[in-house]
Amino acid sequence: MIEPVKIGRAELYLGDCQPILEEWKLEGRTFDACCTDPPYGIGIAANPVRQKHEKLDWDDAPPSDDSIAQCIAMADKAIIWGGNYFHLPPTQRILVWDKMQPADFSLAMLEMAWTNLSGPAKMHRQSVTSYAKDHPTQKPDRLMKWCLNFLPDAQTILDPFMGSATTGVAAVQMGRDFIGIEREPKYFEIACRRIEDAQRQGDMFIEAAQ
Repeated sequence: MIEPVKIGRAELYLGDCQPILEEWKLEGRTFDACCTDPPYGIGIAANPVRQKHEKLDWDDAPPSDDSIAQCIAMADKAIIWGGNYFHLPPTQRILVWDKMQPADFSLAMLEMAWTNLSGPAKMHRQSVTSYAKDHPTQKPDRLMKWCLNFLPDAQTILDPFMGSATTGVAAVQMGRDFIGIEREPKYFEIACRRIEDAQRQGDMFIEAAQ
């Protein structure tokens, strides 16, 4: 078993998520929620950022439907960005990120997350140019905190496609436990740094709230 890097309330694993999740499944390990942003649209989107990501970082095929289903099966609640690229069951609550892009056919104006939550669809509006990125397809911190607000009772958050750990940053700053897996060493190092920074900031936020 791969040993995690433990940073405060976070456990970060460097490796391919599928064998790690299979081992955890055999152990009977489960999580309150899975909130993740797996690679999707690779080789399909005209956006040059995704094409760059494909060439540099994703040598194999994108995640299979089975691997996504495995993530969902291990968690009570799930938010899967790019859910429209996978064969998932019908859902009531879709989450939408309005990227505030110009009406350009070569750029995605929004992205969607599949959930197994009940309730009406919701939308978060934030410009795709309003935040700095450590990863080619990184989501904004505010977006992932918005997602976790739909999971108020979830104390332990799993992200099997961690990337630069934006979900983890949101989780630890909100006082949640975080379990992240990332297979690319360069992004794993970035994730560790961002979680360390977020842990310090999260402690200050929680103390101020108390």
